[in-house]
Amino acid sequence: MGYDIIIRNGTVVDGTGTPGRRADVGIVGDRIAAIEPDLDGTGHREVDAEGKLVTPGFVDIHTHLDAQIAWDPVGTSSCYHGITSVVMGNCGVTFAPCRPADREYLAELMESVEDIPREAIMSGLPWDWVSYGDFLRSVERMPKGMNIGGMVGHCALRQYAMGPRSLERDEPTADDLAVMTELLDEAMQAGALGFSTSRTYLHKVPDGRPVPGTYAQPDELYAFADVLKRHGAGVFESASRIGEGERLDADVPKTRAELAWMGEVSRRSGRPVSFGLTQHDSRPDLYARVIEFAKEENATGAVVRPQTTARSVGVLFTIDTRTVFDRCPSWKSLREMRNGKKMVAIRDAAFRVKLIDEAEHTPTGIDLDQLFIVDRAGEARYDLDPEWTLAAEARRRGISAAACYIELLLESDGAVVCSYPFLNQRLAAVEEMLDDPLVTLGLADAGAHVGQILDASQPTFFLSYWIRERARWSVEEGIRRLTSDTADLFGITDRGRLAVGAFADVNVFALDALRLPPPRYVNDFPHGAGRYVQDASGYDHTFVNGQSFMDHGEHTGALAGTLLRNSAAR
Repeated sequence: MGYDIIIRNGTVVDGTGTPGRRADVGIVGDRIAAIEPDLDGTGHREVDAEGKLVTPGFVDIHTHLDAQIAWDPVGTSSCYHGITSVVMGNCGVTFAPCRPADREYLAELMESVEDIPREAIMSGLPWDWVSYGDFLRSVERMPKGMNIGGMVGHCALRQYAMGPRSLERDEPTADDLAVMTELLDEAMQAGALGFSTSRTYLHKVPDGRPVPGTYAQPDELYAFADVLKRHGAGVFESASRIGEGERLDADVPKTRAELAWMGEVSRRSGRPVSFGLTQHDSRPDLYARVIEFAKEENATGAVVRPQTTARSVGVLFTIDTRTVFDRCPSWKSLREMRNGKKMVAIRDAAFRVKLIDEAEHTPTGIDLDQLFIVDRAGEARYDLDPEWTLAAEARRRGISAAACYIELLLESDGAVVCSYPFLNQRLAAVEEMLDDPLVTLGLADAGAHVGQILDASQPTFFLSYWIRERARWSVEEGIRRLTSDTADLFGITDRGRLAVGAFADVNVFALDALRLPPPRYVNDFPHGAGRYVQDASGYDHTFVNGQSFMDHGEHTGALAGTLLRNSAAR
């Protein structure tokens, strides 16, 4: 038999968690046609995977690529990390449904919540939609390197139905709710992967008020659950109110109530509920209690699954964006410099003296024993080693933290990167969460917080740190967590597994070769807006729908990605 592509001699880890096996993978068109040892036949292209793993493409269920896909069809930085399918529309914030008069409002809301520049959104999107179905059809027309699906956001539904009242604590009228559920019904018919909402007080519109839907009462949320039930498809995703508004030393009835309504949404709809969960040192054991609350709900018929990251979520500090010394006038002046002028100024001895003197007399407001140096010998490390904080390095050198930071800048030609973890502040807690099969990998936030954090490299970190370095889980289990576990939760069928008849989304890589370089700051968004990107090395090939998408970290030119629809809409 003839094949378009044969991947030979690799160790096939199929995404189900079963032991890897030596086999060849034959691809015809966009599907896997055969998985057999010593496959007979020839391929128009043959890839030698000797000594490599052959796995499904990774499925990232928590992105905010809703805007970026319009001007970046490759989907950087996700494309560098073996990701072949992504879900956008998380946390209740989407660009549809949207009346033309509300476009700027939704763009400003997205900028406020997810740190995606408004001007880039306004000029970069085609805005050729009103309904969410129209939006999905627009996405379908866009060239795409990865497969992309989306949920419809509560914020947009409320704004469309209620206008300025959407931000108030008042419950929607019967007519308001009818409009919102009809809009969700239309979105599900068109293929939306589900519904998302934001409950956390941390998500705000530009004037400081919580986003639409924050104050929604359970009955409103149950109405959306009923729509999902009618379709028999979709996920209900929530940026939930975990531990907010409750004393540190008390029981957490409000958090328990959050899990209660999520459980009822799942039982009522027959659909899974996914929500973000992280650890914070102010409530060091709350995450464990929340997992137990979820299990209590699931014991009575719900499917409620927390999702967390594989590492800490940290604000990045670089000379390109911010430093911990920016309260000082001289340091603040660096932020206005462009085109290499920052390092020219820092190389001036007199200016360095001024920088150090001001910093030594001005509190940073940040514990420098918690400011971790990410880049070490050209690789990014996120292991929260206390010996690799700015304070620890300053002590080793016997100089102040500011003087140490300047030395690091000079030694790296300005490329030093530091991270201040504000969520998942202890990797032991991350390990405990990930060790529970109820918890999924998510919250990588690709496309969001572009000038603050960069967690889209999560798969590479998970595999290189937890699987290779720590040997905390088997390779097979690690791949399962990145593929079928996330795909199944979001109803993404025929992906996340290597099986005959499945779509040919495939990675070929050597686990020992995976490396993460430090994040770098580039100005490649519309209007020259800046963002962090992070590459990877070690991925030989990434195929999407049977076409070579990435080859040794470089885009091949192929854009074979497709729109992901819910199972009822196919």
